[in-house]
Amino acid sequence: MIEDEQPRKRNFKRLWLALAAAAALLAILIVPPLISVSRYKARITQLISASLGRPVRLSSVEVRLLPRPGFVLTDLTVQEDPAYGAEPTLHAETVTAAIRLLSLWRGHLELDTISVDNASVNLVRNSSGHWNLDSLLRTATAQAGGAGKSSPSVRLPYLEATESRINIKNDAEKLPFSLTDAKVSFWQENPGDWRVRMRGQPVRTDLSLEQADTGVVRLEASLRQAPELRLMPVHVDLEWREAQLGQLTRLLLGTDSGWRGDLTGELHIDGTAEAAQIKTRLRAIGVHRAEFTPAAPMDFDANCGLVAHFSTRAVDNLACDSQLGTGHVRLTGTLPGNQSTGHPALSVALDRVPVAFALAALRTVRSGLAPGLEADGAASGQINYAPVAVEEVPVIPVKKYAAKPVVPGPLTGSLTVDGLVLRGNGLSEPLRIPKLVLEPAPVAPNSLSDAPSALAATVAIPAGGTTPLTVAARFALNGYQIGARGQVSIVRGRELARLAGYGAASVLDALAGDAALLDLTAIGPWLPNQQPLPSTLAADTLTGTVTFHNANWKADYLVNRLLISQATLHLESGVTGAAQLRWDPVAFSYGPVKGTASLVLPQSCEAPQTCPPTFQIQFGALESGVLQAAFLGAQVKTTLLATLIERLRPTAAPPWPVLEGTVKADSLALGPVTLHQPAVTLRTRADGAEITAFDAALLGGRVHGTGTYHAALTAKDKPAYTFEGQLEKLSSPVVGQMLGLRSQGGAFNGNGKIELSGFTGDDLAASAQGSLHFDWEKGKIAATNGAIQLPQALARFDHWTADAQIANGVLTLKNSEAKRGNAMQPVEAAIPLSVPPKIVFAAPKLAQAKHY
Repeated sequence: MIEDEQPRKRNFKRLWLALAAAAALLAILIVPPLISVSRYKARITQLISASLGRPVRLSSVEVRLLPRPGFVLTDLTVQEDPAYGAEPTLHAETVTAAIRLLSLWRGHLELDTISVDNASVNLVRNSSGHWNLDSLLRTATAQAGGAGKSSPSVRLPYLEATESRINIKNDAEKLPFSLTDAKVSFWQENPGDWRVRMRGQPVRTDLSLEQADTGVVRLEASLRQAPELRLMPVHVDLEWREAQLGQLTRLLLGTDSGWRGDLTGELHIDGTAEAAQIKTRLRAIGVHRAEFTPAAPMDFDANCGLVAHFSTRAVDNLACDSQLGTGHVRLTGTLPGNQSTGHPALSVALDRVPVAFALAALRTVRSGLAPGLEADGAASGQINYAPVAVEEVPVIPVKKYAAKPVVPGPLTGSLTVDGLVLRGNGLSEPLRIPKLVLEPAPVAPNSLSDAPSALAATVAIPAGGTTPLTVAARFALNGYQIGARGQVSIVRGRELARLAGYGAASVLDALAGDAALLDLTAIGPWLPNQQPLPSTLAADTLTGTVTFHNANWKADYLVNRLLISQATLHLESGVTGAAQLRWDPVAFSYGPVKGTASLVLPQSCEAPQTCPPTFQIQFGALESGVLQAAFLGAQVKTTLLATLIERLRPTAAPPWPVLEGTVKADSLALGPVTLHQPAVTLRTRADGAEITAFDAALLGGRVHGTGTYHAALTAKDKPAYTFEGQLEKLSSPVVGQMLGLRSQGGAFNGNGKIELSGFTGDDLAASAQGSLHFDWEKGKIAATNGAIQLPQALARFDHWTADAQIANGVLTLKNSEAKRGNAMQPVEAAIPLSVPPKIVFAAPKLAQAKHY
């Protein structure tokens, strides 16, 4: 009997289950259409608005019974508090709001969970430093405070967002920083106890980033009820993992600083806004520059602890420790807030920190800094920072003309570097400094508030001169300043310039001679684009002079060495960062030719402009034979000119640099004539030079012209020249004297052009081709001896004009006519291009003179 009742009971239960399932199915199908959704829209809007403390707007509401009863909200917008702007705090296309079933038994509707997907959330910080989430937390606090009242309070639902985007704004300005693929949860775990969980990937909206390399941010936080928000106890665990330094700098700074390595940061907060215990940890692995991978990449693991007072911006009990290589560094101190009359106090202690670590850190933030340099030595000591107010500085009376007292600065203590050795990177011998002491730099009495806090050191370094090179260094938080005074050998100076990363060190490659005298100052920031000290100078500037004596310079495009008795190299930098090298003055000799020169080499130029070096050369009195021996040479291939022309032939890399400048002399004797104050403006190029202007006093007048020079391209070629110019107001007596004649009259004017080639004067005369036109007003000519037969027309004339042809080593007068009154008579003559020139007139023709 009992056995028969058990199957009946099981069947009965199954029937009830089937009936319950059918009833639920019917409810799902029948009940939703019967519910008046519009009846709940206002109520749902009111519930969400009361829960978030913000006005809420939505488009439509749908009822959903599975998998749990709730509502599907469309186009949900949570308005912003006007104090933080007009853009909505949150916007989502679709939102799911689940119902608290127990609230229905109590006769009112409550939301249990609000879930959004692909939402856009704005976090806003206004000018007073408050965030738009403050009101949400105040709402939650007020709701918890009303839990014990008789009137029902609006309970904060479980808020969650997935696949969403969190934007950051500063007042009305939307910053380019966002958190994408964000998952956020906010809920009340117990009455008066809230929890926050967030995970997302930081991005920058104005740049294209490798998002996988920006890392992942995770946040776990808990908050407890308090009468005021500033007294609310919080616990925060924040972690930023798997961040690659290159993408991280692009994210934070907008540009890739060239750093590589993996970074992980942790932040833990316990307490309230009035007093929060904070612990941080920053770990970096494999830090190096992108250009090279060092043998030992820089790793560090820094831990810090402090007590922060956010309301007053004060920090107490700051203590940071980090192992650096085989050494250790520790930072301690306090930072008073904006409501305190005290001063910050910090202390940094180093214990055998390797200099190699400091070099690696500097090489990481600065590109191109001596990649082959190695450093030995260790730094130990302690530096304390405790600024003194101006009113606290004692006033010490001093006598007139006595030295001003040194005002105590904010820094005390010292750092000692023992056994500093720099080797490699082109140094022929290691640079050794047995002991280097860094001490606080003195502060000027009248600039206490403006003077930067810095450490200074002075050392004497043997550098190949008769006296050591004195180096004075000053290191501040935002930059450095290094001065070098004394003698240095040219070889050692070239090595030190390359060690410092000076790009124009190659200017010394072809220089040799006695030790040079340095007076240089380098100044710049530690980080690129950081404002250096003083603010009027551009970043990374090198200024000063280098003076050379008894030196010689040998360039690839010169056959012989240029002997330099004295030269001063000026390194100049302007306030805009424009830099140049200026050699001025340079006293030199090249063979028998002596002169002075200046040369300016710009270090930068704005595209598309070109900035070739510019020069000025000044000679004294010159004689053509001396010039030919020094610069033109003879026709044999071992002379200067032959070798110079050979070197001027174009190659894959043009041997001559592009230069622009002027050459001047007191005088230049050219056979029977002398040019006074000649000045040539020219521009060199790969295949020769271009004379853009030539001007000189000649034969009582002046000559102006232009020209070109073309180098020989092959061994069979000869250098070629072209000249075109004008003769203005030449003195007729002086012109006649040059031709062996006695003449007088008005000015001699002309113009012409000539092309010639060769190595010697005979070559040039034989190859000369061109033309000459001249005019001579009111003149008369007489022969100095009976060897010259003058045409009767030249004994006295009103106007003599002629066109001459230059060919086959002779200048022949063509279309030459002398006019006297109304009579015009032809004059034929030839002048061989020899030294001295001798004019030969043709026998006068018996034809009747023309009358007009």
